[in-house]
Amino acid sequence: MLVIASGANCVDEAKIAARVGALARADAKFVREKTGYAIDGVCPIGHAMQPVMLIDEDLLALDSLWAAAGHPHAVFNLNLSPQELIELTGAPVADVALRETAAS
Repeated sequence: MLVIASGANCVDEAKIAARVGALARADAKFVREKTGYAIDGVCPIGHAMQPVMLIDEDLLALDSLWAAAGHPHAVFNLNLSPQELIELTGAPVADVALRETAAS
């Protein structure tokens, strides 16, 4: 499971699990094996094996996206729009953000 999320959001694991089933945290070896990239550098495209993906709906509010470029210290922009990301990945858009609610 690969979630392409806004850097401003924490991912709500319960929302993801409700969509795709039980989750487990991936270690660095698993991530490299399945995607071909290091943790914190997983590019949204060009994976060794095509993962199940979701795209954070909050990204749709942005004009242009920056994404990891295969290394923890590399990103790319190239004027990538949210719609282009959806087309490149084929991933569905979903509400994946952890949203804190005020205590009653």
